[in-house]
Amino acid sequence: MRKLKLQMQVSLDGFVGGQNGELDWMEWNWDDELKKHVTKLTEALDTILLGRKLAEGFIPYWSDAALNPEHPDRDAGKIMTNTPKIVFSKTMQESPWPNTIIAKGNITNEINNLKKQKGEDIIVYGGAEFVSNLIKQCLIDDYHLFINPVAIGNGLTIFRALENKLHLKLVDSKSFDCGIVGLHYQPK
Repeated sequence: MRKLKLQMQVSLDGFVGGQNGELDWMEWNWDDELKKHVTKLTEALDTILLGRKLAEGFIPYWSDAALNPEHPDRDAGKIMTNTPKIVFSKTMQESPWPNTIIAKGNITNEINNLKKQKGEDIIVYGGAEFVSNLIKQCLIDDYHLFINPVAIGNGLTIFRALENKLHLKLVDSKSFDCGIVGLHYQPK
């Protein structure tokens, strides 16, 4: 059965975005080891899940990166652009992006059906509200959280919809020269 992996950058105080979704607090000067770590994580998947809000910035950014030979994220852009994407939205009728479909059904049913299909693992990058709903429904199999060396005081969290404690077991942790700490958890 396929796994659903979460990969998100998080502030030291547990936020994935500022109050208005700002990402200016993130460490962007990744060292080579962190880049290799993230590349290895994305090699074993064939589907990207996104909430509509994140998709509106995510998909155009990576499409532009893939097309621009001078873009520093060109290789990653090609991977992100070529990987099939599913955007969960109640308001969009059809996808304005290539290689992307819109899912409108019950989130739990849709994701459980995806997990049963043949293929590689599935990854979700956000956004905060979408991931919060996935966590609430216990749909995430692997949490890959990249803790940035900054506290922002308040903002968006992915754990706000929890109704009960979420117990996780640490699978792996690794610190990187740029100051980010990678934490890999699985539900107990």
